[in-house]
Amino acid sequence: MTLAESQKPSPAVPRILMIDTLRGVALLAMASYHFTWDLEFFGYLDPGTATQGLWKVYARLIASSFLFLAGISLVLAHYPNIRWRSFWKRFAIVAGAAAAISIATLIALPNEWIFFGILHGIAVASLVGLAFVRLPPLVSGGAAALIVALMVIDGYVAPGSLRSAVFDPKYLAWLGFAQTPPRSNDFVPLFPWLAALLAGVFVARLAIRRQWLAALSRVQARPNLLTRAGRHSLLIYILHQPALIAIVYLLSITVPPPQADPRESYMRACESGCVGSGNGEALCRSFCSCTADGLQAQSLITPMQEGSINPQTDERVIALAQECSMLNQ
Repeated sequence: MTLAESQKPSPAVPRILMIDTLRGVALLAMASYHFTWDLEFFGYLDPGTATQGLWKVYARLIASSFLFLAGISLVLAHYPNIRWRSFWKRFAIVAGAAAAISIATLIALPNEWIFFGILHGIAVASLVGLAFVRLPPLVSGGAAALIVALMVIDGYVAPGSLRSAVFDPKYLAWLGFAQTPPRSNDFVPLFPWLAALLAGVFVARLAIRRQWLAALSRVQARPNLLTRAGRHSLLIYILHQPALIAIVYLLSITVPPPQADPRESYMRACESGCVGSGNGEALCRSFCSCTADGLQAQSLITPMQEGSINPQTDERVIALAQECSMLNQ
């Protein structure tokens, strides 16, 4: 392809309202999940409710859907010719919003701030995905399948084989190979989540090759409320959580949540995080019980839950965790 050809405008692609609607559905699902998280944060639900079991699966499906749709949109906007000015403008907006969320959460929740959440993931994955837009569909599909296969190997066949403590610091953890990922309220590392975006690239390229776009544009003839929401997904993403937190906060003033036992709350949160990291339930229960006893003996559970001490940097907590880990080996 010559330089002149690469600068030609891309052929008009019919507006596929269904994609905007699906993005609106993902927004609705995300809001329902975040509302559950807020209820847990304010004490209306048991600790760990939003991060384990079906809720954990639900959260992963939501994140995957956003990245998958981002991959489809990437192809529709930049195939066969990449519109660089449009891409960098969109990238700057998403990256700027991600940075704003990082700053806001660093101030509000310094121990669990969002250093690489869904917006960070979409921004960086889009940069990588752009390299696949004009390649044959099988390349993006194969890359997505390879990432999933490696994830299965790391999770079930040879647990932890792709992870290393070298990647534990935040400046490397975003890649997705950390042995002990840093605590964060929203962590969507590049690997394995890049697979969802590449799957979207594959599906969109396949749809173009098979000439399905015109038929897909006729599936939904008129926009609805979800379609309109999907067209303004970034704005809704930024604004919905502060609004939900305000609602639950007002609820907590009028109908305060029941007071939970600090040790019980710690145990549930600890076991949830431990099991979520790929450890066995029995091992996690023993480790968390050991650390709970030690924290309670030193009167550290409540200060840690209130955020006045950082468990990742406090020497007493670190020493206790190391001691309990050795006892459970």
